[in-house]
Amino acid sequence: MAYAVLAFEFSVKLKSHDDFRQAQNPALSYPLQGDRIFRMAHGIHTTHTDVLNRLRRADGHLKAIITMIEDRRECVDVAQQLHAIGNAIENAKRIYIQDHIDNCLEEAAGTIPRGARSSLADFKEITKYL
Repeated sequence: MAYAVLAFEFSVKLKSHDDFRQAQNPALSYPLQGDRIFRMAHGIHTTHTDVLNRLRRADGHLKAIITMIEDRRECVDVAQQLHAIGNAIENAKRIYIQDHIDNCLEEAAGTIPRGARSSLADFKEITKYL
């Protein structure tokens, strides 16, 4: 009886598909606790499509690696694939951050004095090495 009441309360609290998805896997609920939420007033940047495509490929690659481990494939093969997916995610992160600096930071800086503009240009240049 207690289970039926709990199940009813659970189903009443869910109002959307997102609520159901988050209830099924609370570890994947977004925003994560402590996250700040800012809506992009300027829309999607031109690189976002590229970043999304890279992450989707990495997602498929990660699933293949999981299968490799489950199938007990050679450790060297798995390690090589893990290295490759790590690089793919790093590249996606680099593109996304550089895009943010080139667009959002530039937009926030607005019109600033020439000396400060030089510092901003230096900052943008040095972040390419992160």
